[in-house]
Amino acid sequence: MTSETGEPSAVPEAAGAGAGAGAAAAALSERERAVLAVERRSWPGPGAKERAVREQLGLSATRYYQLLNALLDDPRALAHDPVTVNRLRRVRDERRTRR
Repeated sequence: MTSETGEPSAVPEAAGAGAGAGAAAAALSERERAVLAVERRSWPGPGAKERAVREQLGLSATRYYQLLNALLDDPRALAHDPVTVNRLRRVRDERRTRR
């Protein structure tokens, strides 16, 4: 961006993108945010995580992982929690390449 004088503006172009990303993240449903929150936590084992999914979200493990997998491809999820989404994408990609 340049100012009226032709000099570069002090506001970087990426600054405006952050506001749009926040609005996109706000568009996630409460359940979608809860799924990401479950993945953000550390679990002692798969049984504890699956029990929490059933009790807190009211979902079967199969349905939970279907929703999670769809969220990993959703740009709104990436904007909401980029660290978790990118970590899970890496894990998913590693599993796909091992097959």
